[in-house]
Amino acid sequence: MQLIPRKVFFVKGVGRHRDELHSFELALRDAGIERFNLVPVSSILPPGCEIVPPEEGLKELRPGQIVFCVMARNSSEEPGRRVAAAMGCARPLDPEGYGYLAEHDAFGESAEEASEYAEDLAVAMLASALGVPNDEAHREKMRTLSVAQSAVVEPGGFTTVIAAAVFVL
Repeated sequence: MQLIPRKVFFVKGVGRHRDELHSFELALRDAGIERFNLVPVSSILPPGCEIVPPEEGLKELRPGQIVFCVMARNSSEEPGRRVAAAMGCARPLDPEGYGYLAEHDAFGESAEEASEYAEDLAVAMLASALGVPNDEAHREKMRTLSVAQSAVVEPGGFTTVIAAAVFVL
């Protein structure tokens, strides 16, 4: 049996709680993926894997299901500190080619900055795999997207942010 994802969707979330694990759970809930047994995998987007809206992908998953994902996660309890998590995606225009997912977490970055970094990282990884320079001319031959969550830590507990690419088999 081959486990090759047919679909992928992208989510982000933020959670705050005095306990770090609970803040992570709340970030998963904010993203809509708290009810699954999440298994982290590495960074390949299979050929032909359709990118769908979260609402569509979630309809195919059941509570307690083992679900594969690529996830960026960051957490802090330092008040005033900004935490960010982002997921970037780059895939070739050729639907028969595979793409890359790149997770990025950082301190002090806005969602926009983290998103741009994660997308650039995915592009660099795909360019390397294709054996082409990582430049604008080759970037135009790729489809890219990214999702990111950033938040400022509030006093009294942890703030956790996540960004994830969630696979549907």
